[in-house]
Amino acid sequence: MRHCWGGASSVLRLLLALQCGVVVVVLQCSANALGSDVSALIAFKRAIIEDPRSALADWSDADGNACDWHGVICSSPQGSVISLKLSNSSLKGFIAPELGQLSFLQELYLDRNMLFGTIPKQLGSLRNLRVLDLGVNRLTGPIPPELAGLSSVSVINFHSNGLTGNIPSELGKLQNLVQLRLDRNRLKGSIPGSNGSGFSPTANSGSTAHNGLCPSPRLNVGDFSYNFLVGKIPPCLKYLPRSSFQGNCLQDEYSVRQRAFQICISGSPAGQRGGVKGFKHPTSDHKHERSPQPTWLLVLEISTGILLLVFVITGAITASRSCKLKPSIRISSWNRSKSWSDEITVLIDSDMLKSLPKLSRQELEVACEDFSNIIGSSPETVVYKGTMKDGPEVSVISLCAFEGHWTSQHELFYQNKVIDLARLNHENIAKFLGYCRESDPFSRMLVFEYASNGTLFEHLHYGEGAQLSWLRRMKIAIGIAQGLRYLHTELQPPFAISELNSNSVYVTEDFTPKLVDFECWKMMFTKQKHEKAPGRINNKSSFPGHLDSSEDKQADIQGNTFAFGVILLEIISGRLPYCKDKGYLIDWVRHSTLSLSHCDSEAIKYLQQSEEIGKLVDPELTNVRTEDLEVICSVVSRCIDPDPSKRPSMQIITGVLENGIDLSAAAILKESSLAWAELALAL
Repeated sequence: MRHCWGGASSVLRLLLALQCGVVVVVLQCSANALGSDVSALIAFKRAIIEDPRSALADWSDADGNACDWHGVICSSPQGSVISLKLSNSSLKGFIAPELGQLSFLQELYLDRNMLFGTIPKQLGSLRNLRVLDLGVNRLTGPIPPELAGLSSVSVINFHSNGLTGNIPSELGKLQNLVQLRLDRNRLKGSIPGSNGSGFSPTANSGSTAHNGLCPSPRLNVGDFSYNFLVGKIPPCLKYLPRSSFQGNCLQDEYSVRQRAFQICISGSPAGQRGGVKGFKHPTSDHKHERSPQPTWLLVLEISTGILLLVFVITGAITASRSCKLKPSIRISSWNRSKSWSDEITVLIDSDMLKSLPKLSRQELEVACEDFSNIIGSSPETVVYKGTMKDGPEVSVISLCAFEGHWTSQHELFYQNKVIDLARLNHENIAKFLGYCRESDPFSRMLVFEYASNGTLFEHLHYGEGAQLSWLRRMKIAIGIAQGLRYLHTELQPPFAISELNSNSVYVTEDFTPKLVDFECWKMMFTKQKHEKAPGRINNKSSFPGHLDSSEDKQADIQGNTFAFGVILLEIISGRLPYCKDKGYLIDWVRHSTLSLSHCDSEAIKYLQQSEEIGKLVDPELTNVRTEDLEVICSVVSRCIDPDPSKRPSMQIITGVLENGIDLSAAAILKESSLAWAELALAL
């Protein structure tokens, strides 16, 4: 009996040891898996260039535990990452291919950010992924066929990006796919699918062979609208709503609301090679599914049309006679407000407005690819990039306004601004090319020349450092100063940029700066402002469009001078004008050059001391010329003077920069034996 008990005890101890070993192995594997997940998430964070909401602020590999990070969900405490939710976080950057290493990931929500670049093909290795949502970003390039490896995925959402290429037929292998959204991209080609008989999502797929999207047995939400797709809609997908295919170049009786022929030709890559293959003009050979009208109804329509035409002609003649008797144009409020300010008489020189280039919404729609090529946006405006029929690339600024909210004061402000912008003519000011003013649909747009090299902000803060050498930075600084000198001192009346910063400075391919006043519309939709920032125009009037007094105009110009000083600090330091961790750049400069116990006026003096100003220079910069730096800091100290009345005019500031910074070839070559290459890059 003792022998049996001893044997049983040995077996029990052995089983306990094996169980403990299994637990240790499982814990060790879990720890290794989490460590791999941490590495993948850190790689994702490194690929993010801008995180204004600090969504990834707590992502640190110091403790090796990602389960407590914002947006990260693990299967259990210290388990594998199963969900990554960073929707609407304003993240700007790339999608790191390392995310494909999150082998247990089930949900990936990166929608409504500003992610650009391509979709990594490595995401196709996420076998457990159920939701892939990358909608409303700036992603480009083709959809990777490798996504066919997402065997568990039920939702794929890529809508509102800039994806190109064909829809991969391999997506038909996704047997669990329930929702597929590819709308509002730039996809071309035909929709992959069988041309056989009809198909229903509830039908039983008896074969595993795939033919495009047709074998998908569970797909009940599919949206392919607003692309450049051509050809026929596969019969197996016609159970989807017609709206799922609108806004394309399809030639199918089932399709509705397709793009205009001109847009298909200009927007489709096939069209650039001589037209969309097989495309028929929508006005020819198109069959309408409606019964013929009765004769009496046709006669009634013709009679009504004749009466309406007579009424319009009579009204036009009466209006033209009354306009000849009035020296001004009266614009009544469309929202029928009874406020006294909505019944003002708009004193605008109509002949001058008529002499300015006016563009139609239709030609801008064609140029901007059906207004799908968005390069910027704000609550007040959307900025599109386009190419006009005669060749030049343009930036189109469309006001976010509704006809019901558009008053006569808004119209006054808009027309005054058009006239004001039309008089600007300088090599460092973005050229105004025209305006669009239509009522159906309601449109108010401005058109400028397009600077293809991005903004100064982009180059300084997340561009390649080698692109902005010291010489190029000096050239840009002087160019901005010359543009402001033109606006402030050479124009009568003077012109001030509404919000002058490095985002309002665009650069061309040869790094010539171009100033653009994109933000003036903020005060157009604000009745009154009570606070004035140093670099911003403040409209103190009770309604937009009211002419500023000379004191207001002078304050705006002094604000531009202050803002120029901040831009110069950005140029030499490479630092952001404001960040959450370090605060304002101006405060950092003062604290870097002087202890906190000194006042601002004394801090400014330290900007002129050579032993102090070296602390302000971007450490990645090479070939920094001390004499140039002294000139820049001297100008900065004057521009940011706390007393606006002591800030010099841009005439004086530009003269100091032009005389103090030598950009001649002889001076550059004398400074450095390697300056030949830098000179070729900078000039």
